[in-house]
Amino acid sequence: MRILLADDHDLVRETVAAFLRSEPDIQVDLARDLPHALETARSAAPYDLVLLDYMMPGMDRLTGLQVMKKALPGVPVAILSGAASQVLAEQALAAGAAGFLSKSMSTKSLLAAIRFMAAGEIYAPRPAAAPSGGSAPAVEAGKAPLTGREMDVLRRLCQGLANKEIARDLGLQEVTVKLHVKTLYRKIGARNRTHAVLIAREMGVS
Repeated sequence: MRILLADDHDLVRETVAAFLRSEPDIQVDLARDLPHALETARSAAPYDLVLLDYMMPGMDRLTGLQVMKKALPGVPVAILSGAASQVLAEQALAAGAAGFLSKSMSTKSLLAAIRFMAAGEIYAPRPAAAPSGGSAPAVEAGKAPLTGREMDVLRRLCQGLANKEIARDLGLQEVTVKLHVKTLYRKIGARNRTHAVLIAREMGVS
């Protein structure tokens, strides 16, 4: 199996490649951005699978996916992302991705997903599960749209504002902002503030 892995983060790229290369039947070629990946794809031997980092230079969100698919017709192309957003996963799959892989997934799961996609299957991550012990189920990540006020809060999270500053900026009580933050975390599948900002940026929120 031959894989083209494109990621602008040196550590991520080399770590994933080293793990995959430890498998006797897997060869990995590397690229640092989309233009480099396209150049490599056109000049190297045929690939069984291409993995593209969603946020690397040249991608323009999911436009890069379409460009690579046109460059390598019939070759499965999957998206790698640091944010396990169900919204983004669904958008990628709808755009024709062979799968959506979170960089936080275990190496065992990553390998299984890669083999699955190389075999011609579609890999879709499971929706976020409801927390155990709670009386009410969590809102499934990406299934419930954010309200206008939640979007206002999310944009200010991206600006690095604290809850107190967001409350003052929006004319709300701080406790109300905390409730909005908690709800939007559930809706977008975020684990914490930093994760929420990463997901928001991948969704195009700024």
